[in-house]
Amino acid sequence: MNPLIPTLTESKVPLRTANFTNLAEALDYAASGKTGFNFYSGRGELRTVLTYAELRIESQALAQRLLGLQLVRGSRVAIVAETHPDFLRFFFACQYAGYVPVPLPASIHLGGHEAYVEQLRTLLTKSQAAIAVAPPEFLPFLLEASKNLELSLVGSLETFDELVEQQFELEPLQPEETAYLQYTSGSTRFPRGVMVSEAAVMHNLAGITKDGLKVRDGDRCVSWLPYYHDMGLIGFVLAPMASQLSVDFLTTRDFAMRPRLWLNMMTRNRGTISFAPPFGYELCTRRLRHDGKDEYDLSAWRIAGVGAETIQPEVLEAFAEKMAPYGFNSKSFVASYGMAECSLAVSFARIDLGIIVDEVDAEQLSEQQLAIPTADLPETGQRAKKLVNCGPPLPGHEIQIRNEHGDVLPDRQCGTIHVRGPSVMTGYLGDPAATAEALSEEGWLNTGDIGYLVEGTLVITGREKDMIIINGRNIWPQDLEFFAEQQPEIRPGDASAISIPAEDGSETAVMVVQSRETDKDKRRELSDRIASVVRQDLGIDCTIELVSAHTLPRTSSGKLSRAGTRRDYLKRQSEKSLLRIDPTHEDRSGREDASDLRFADSAR
Repeated sequence: MNPLIPTLTESKVPLRTANFTNLAEALDYAASGKTGFNFYSGRGELRTVLTYAELRIESQALAQRLLGLQLVRGSRVAIVAETHPDFLRFFFACQYAGYVPVPLPASIHLGGHEAYVEQLRTLLTKSQAAIAVAPPEFLPFLLEASKNLELSLVGSLETFDELVEQQFELEPLQPEETAYLQYTSGSTRFPRGVMVSEAAVMHNLAGITKDGLKVRDGDRCVSWLPYYHDMGLIGFVLAPMASQLSVDFLTTRDFAMRPRLWLNMMTRNRGTISFAPPFGYELCTRRLRHDGKDEYDLSAWRIAGVGAETIQPEVLEAFAEKMAPYGFNSKSFVASYGMAECSLAVSFARIDLGIIVDEVDAEQLSEQQLAIPTADLPETGQRAKKLVNCGPPLPGHEIQIRNEHGDVLPDRQCGTIHVRGPSVMTGYLGDPAATAEALSEEGWLNTGDIGYLVEGTLVITGREKDMIIINGRNIWPQDLEFFAEQQPEIRPGDASAISIPAEDGSETAVMVVQSRETDKDKRRELSDRIASVVRQDLGIDCTIELVSAHTLPRTSSGKLSRAGTRRDYLKRQSEKSLLRIDPTHEDRSGREDASDLRFADSAR
């Protein structure tokens, strides 16, 4: 048997950076080249190669089978989005058949069996799915979730392969039609189905590849991001395909278990473009050992993208320092800002400059919502806050910063970020009230994020609904969580900061921290240490609650759900009060797991 060979890096067709009318046309063009998708195992072995030419043939054949079901055009097709070739076949079959794919999370472990089944059932119902498909390991959950729902067919790829292939004329989704339904993470509310048109996603892909990343011949992508996350799907499935680049995939869980696989793949295939949320870089930094067993060559990595959550520059600095011996260039970092409601990307920092940090006076930012550079102030011992510049908006897009009254704010004044442009969503499926709340008649999208502008470039400071207000000061929860995560016992993503109403109507800061320490004295010392650091740096009191691993609730995207943290914390406090349990009682409900990754089984 001949060993598998990954797809070529060079496409063999002239480069086109997503200047197509729809996704089907983009795949038609990519199929004329020699590039495609490559899937690797948890041991780093190449297990499946799917060229764009093969993907086109198989997707069109599957589209013919789906059309035989006689579904209404625009019907939703729910697909459990495991990192597997079958997901891609179904996604693009929908593009050719005129159906709308709905990626569903593959997230069994985070919430357990019942929670996952309930999540699938809710999404099947909300999306009004007509048919649903899952890989074999997820099929039992999907069958249980779809019980008594009126779906035309539920099964695995084999179930749909048994359908008779018809000879219909394929009529792909057109620019004004919905290209896919992307469910948001639900960081502050239940996930909502974002409707993105073919025209919107194609415009965003063109902006990403041509203007944001400046894709060129010879680029190659590497990704471990899940397909049900917008960065994973749009950023590392659709964008490479629309610019004819090859992609090497690891599953998210395999990366979580062995972060070095990411670096091995970048080395082996000379990857040039790869993205991760900050915790991905931090996990690599923590896990990598300079023991001589692994030799990496990261010199080809020209774009190390970072986004999806608040960017802590210290995390990236630590990664760059540790990877420098392997040829990694810190100027490869490219900060970005985006969201599912804008297809994916809103802004990119300029490439080849690395992370641009805006160091501002923390007190002015907290109390006056003004981002005053520390360089412009006298040396008075002020505390500095480092924020990362995420660059200008993509061409054709506008950004405004507004206050609570809707007034547009000047540079360096914090407010809610509003975006307008051709990549913005059509709306939320079946939720006109939420659509009207987020999207104005003039096309402005209220992102719910807080930030400010600096000469046309965007700096993010936090999320509006997560803000902690203590004595009139705005405290970003990410700041509190950062202090906890700097303790050697605490892993990335193991702290969630919230505010709780006090008896006098004011707010009290609380941080729930997952700890694997079992010694009571050491736990008490850790709690006191975190509270002391917060008090020293921010000048506020913060209640620290230590809980067991896997206690913190997360969204469908694997992000911390601060709303869920608040709910669970209040519930625990209520139970302690009712049962007269000593307030130092510690929750032991969590269980250990080999993975400490936020995207371990789900993503935004």
